[in-house]
Amino acid sequence: MTFITLTTIGFAEVNTLSDLGRIFTIGIGIVGIGAVAFIATRAAQLLLTSEVISKRHMNKRISQLEDHYIICGYGRIGKRVAQDLRKANKPFVVVEISPAKIERLVEDDYLYILGNAENEEALEEAGIARSRGLILTLPEDSANVFVTLTAREMNPGLFILARTDTHQNERKLRRAGADKVVAAYEIGADRMAQVILRPNVDRFVEDVLQSDGLDLIMEEVQVQEGSLMAGHSLAESNFRQKFNTIVVAILTSQTDEMLFNPSATSVISPGDILIVLGSQDMIDRLRNEGCS
Repeated sequence: MTFITLTTIGFAEVNTLSDLGRIFTIGIGIVGIGAVAFIATRAAQLLLTSEVISKRHMNKRISQLEDHYIICGYGRIGKRVAQDLRKANKPFVVVEISPAKIERLVEDDYLYILGNAENEEALEEAGIARSRGLILTLPEDSANVFVTLTAREMNPGLFILARTDTHQNERKLRRAGADKVVAAYEIGADRMAQVILRPNVDRFVEDVLQSDGLDLIMEEVQVQEGSLMAGHSLAESNFRQKFNTIVVAILTSQTDEMLFNPSATSVISPGDILIVLGSQDMIDRLRNEGCS
């Protein structure tokens, strides 16, 4: 009777029970049900506690971010952007509303906010006031426009990059406050055309920028006041000998013009931005020793 009661099989009595036997069986049933209920309750509490602790830890890490990027939407484009930012060791947080995509964010070990990017609360929780840039990869252009308007009002100095599916909506996004608008399909089509028309040029760009074997990256470095490069030409600072990188272009701070393939006599002013090509180590050395 004890066995069939605890296992909830519930057959008839094996032998005729006395009143005391029936009371004993009822007691076992009550204790068994109570034990199962207690275990289930404690398991649920532990699970909820674990989720709360994890959520608090996530919010704490996000609250400590500064000059980070916010990615709105974790689709194919958003996932690729997140991978590139992680590879570049740039801090970021993803705002996503889909629970299924949140599971992928957990698997990828990314900081995330579960919420609608169109709500100010979600952007505030992502630290938009402290962020460096906002990357909009939402599937609908109307949502990207609305988030652009909201984000620009919350942080007027924020750099906003938005994707669009159609070229016609690019102007709307710019009017809403986006600094840069990227038409993903047009870029893909342009790349395919380049592969056909200029295969060797495309191979060179792919080998230089996407090959891990060459260990080369293209980066931008701003020249600060009082640094080694400030007020000197490339030749005077012995740029190639000290840093072994290639200056592809100089974005001048005074006229905001792009000077491509600058000569050795080109004078670099404080505030100018150097577009350089080289290894990560040399670019870090240039940033720390030559431009800081």
